Amino acid sequence: MDTVTHGLIGYTLYQAFSEPDRSKRWKYALLTTAVGASQIPDIDVLAGLTEQGQIMEQMWHRGITHSVFLVPLWAIFLYGVIRLFFKEKDVKFFWLSFLAVFIHDTIDLFNAWGTGYLEPFSSVRITLGYMPILDVVIWIIFITGVLVAHWKKWRTPRFVFQVVGCLMIGYVSLQSVQGFLIEQNAKKTFQETELSASFIPGVFQVIGKNGSKVEIWEDSLFTAPRKIAEVTSAENVDLATLFRKNPKAEVLYTWSPFVVIFENESEIGIYDPRFLRDGKSFLTEVAPKY
Repeated sequence: MDTVTHGLIGYTLYQAFSEPDRSKRWKYALLTTAVGASQIPDIDVLAGLTEQGQIMEQMWHRGITHSVFLVPLWAIFLYGVIRLFFKEKDVKFFWLSFLAVFIHDTIDLFNAWGTGYLEPFSSVRITLGYMPILDVVIWIIFITGVLVAHWKKWRTPRFVFQVVGCLMIGYVSLQSVQGFLIEQNAKKTFQETELSASFIPGVFQVIGKNGSKVEIWEDSLFTAPRKIAEVTSAENVDLATLFRKNPKAEVLYTWSPFVVIFENESEIGIYDPRFLRDGKSFLTEVAPKY
C-alpha cells in the first residue's frame, strides 16, 4: 500500500488501543509506536540498492525489510526506542509494534507490486493482486471514522476506530474473495495468470499467458469480461545479451511472475505486463542488440 494508507492504519491502531485514563506521555508513546511501526518496513527506500547491489529505483523496494521473519526484530527495536525516549516500559508497546509491522508486511502482499515476505529463505516476490496500491475505500472508511468520532460524542474514539478497523478487515476480505474467484476462473483458460486490482472496488485486470501469447482482461463478478490488450512475447530470443548490458533487466525478469520479451532492429527488452497502460509498461528494461 502507499505511505498514507499505512499511516492511516497506524492511526487507527493507535485509537483502537488507546486508554483514556493514561498520561499524555503514554499516549504520545502509543501514537509513535503505532504510526512508526506501520511505516518502518518502508525504511528500505533509504537504501536504494537491491540485495544484488544494483541500483533499481523502485524495483528493489519491499525486500528483506518486509520479511515476516523480521517482524519480531522490528518490534524489539521499536520497543527499545519507546523505552529510551519515552521512559515507558509497558509491554503493550512491543505487542502493538509487532501487530502494526505484521499488518504492513501482510497487506502489501495484496497488491500487484509484491513483497519479499519470506526473505532471506526465499527470494520469490509474493503478490496476490487483490488490492490496488492506493485504495480510496480504506481512506473513505478512515475519514468516516474521524467524522463520527468528532461529532458523535456518545461514542468514544476507541470504539469508533475499533469499528473502523473491523470495516477495513471486512473490505479487504471481500476484495480478496472476489479476486480469488476471478483468478481461479481465469486459470481454466490460461497456463499462467496474475491479477491486478483496479482502483474501482471489485474490478480486476487478469493477465493471462498461454505459450507466447499474453492477454489482459478486465473482469468482475458482476460484469462480463472485456479484453483490454493482447501481445506476443518473443520467447525464443536469447536474453543473455540483455542481461549483460542491462543488469536491471535480469532483476526484473526474476522479480516479475512473467514478462513479455520484445525486440526490434536495434534493441531487445522485457516488460512486466501487469503494469501495461496505453501500450507501455513503466517496468520496462531494454538494451542495444549490438
